[in-house]
Amino acid sequence: MVIVAAVDRSERAPSIVEEANELGEAFDEPVHVVHVLTRSEFVGLERTSVSDTGKSIPTDDIRELAEDFAQEAIDESGVDDATPVGLLGEPDDEIINYGESNDARYLVIAGRKRSPVGKALFGSTVQSLMLNSDVPVVSLRTD
Repeated sequence: MVIVAAVDRSERAPSIVEEANELGEAFDEPVHVVHVLTRSEFVGLERTSVSDTGKSIPTDDIRELAEDFAQEAIDESGVDDATPVGLLGEPDDEIINYGESNDARYLVIAGRKRSPVGKALFGSTVQSLMLNSDVPVVSLRTD
């Protein structure tokens, strides 16, 4: 089993890694820090690369970039023993699939403070993870 910390590139990421690490220590489980690059981010990077170099970017290089973002969150948290993971796709689907395929004990996430209208009008990865994951979800409230 593993503890999965799902991070984005926000100031919340180190807190997510820290909480996941506490759970990992409590249950003697490894921590995997996951960052997912969306398809639109991938397309943007691809367009930039093609216009700058005339070459497309291999998918593995995009996953490595996502893994680098996960490693940044680990470094900022000060946690010593966590594994960075980079994925490509829709964040909620990829995180749920990763958690299920790696027998996750917990999924650790953090959302933004949003108004009720904002929640109704715009989709939320955090909300989707909480509603659709078969793995228990720990949601941090951060300011």
